[in-house]
Amino acid sequence: MTPKQWSDKRERQYEHVKDSELDAGRSEDRAEEIAARTVNKERARSGESEQSSKSSTDDMSSSERGGKRSHSGPGGRTKKQLYGEAKRQGIDGRSKMSKEELEKALSR
Repeated sequence: MTPKQWSDKRERQYEHVKDSELDAGRSEDRAEEIAARTVNKERARSGESEQSSKSSTDDMSSSERGGKRSHSGPGGRTKKQLYGEAKRQGIDGRSKMSKEELEKALSR
């Protein structure tokens, strides 16, 4: 199947993902690629495609993976993510800070 033969649901999903990627600052080409890959993976997971790779069917879903990267939920951002942000902002003493201290320093 080509993208033109996707169901209406998959077309909407494609447009939603593409718009989200564009909002995140991705180029048009990159946004289209990510959207198509996402839709194709979801089609493979739900049995809509004729062929599917093991990683498409056994890996976590795109929505679950995106949720883990959303920086919300019980743990929020990881210490590594917080450290990277602190480094970008030039916060001194960041290497000796705990996760909680990094969160506090970044919230100032």
